[in-house]
Amino acid sequence: MKNLKYLVLGVLFGIILTKSEVISWFRIQEMFRFQAFHMYGVIGSAIVVGMLSIQLIKRNRLRTINGEEIKLADKKYNHGTWIGGTIFGLGWALTGACPGPLFAQLGSGVASAAVLILAALAGTWTYSALRERLPL
Repeated sequence: MKNLKYLVLGVLFGIILTKSEVISWFRIQEMFRFQAFHMYGVIGSAIVVGMLSIQLIKRNRLRTINGEEIKLADKKYNHGTWIGGTIFGLGWALTGACPGPLFAQLGSGVASAAVLILAALAGTWTYSALRERLPL
């Protein structure tokens, strides 16, 4: 019962993803073929909201609901970032789905999303098993 609010938020987020068509294979393919602005607009809006939110957190020294200071640590760049991003982008283009909306796709009746969820879990497990041996 304690986690019911997270389930409700997750369902609402899934509805928003579905209604905005960002889980649509066709919309994703339009983006990768540079045929429509829809997905670029959604992603660009998310980036702007994220940037503004981080600036508000930093400038106003906002705290968590428990009163703890929010600390945003700088991240060190490494070559794994662009390599992983390339692999992620290729998977996104080939499958027409990224990990975020997979459950929304499954919930909206796209049965093949179950295979993609299993593949994402296998990829995550593989990364965790190989992480220590991967180059920086």
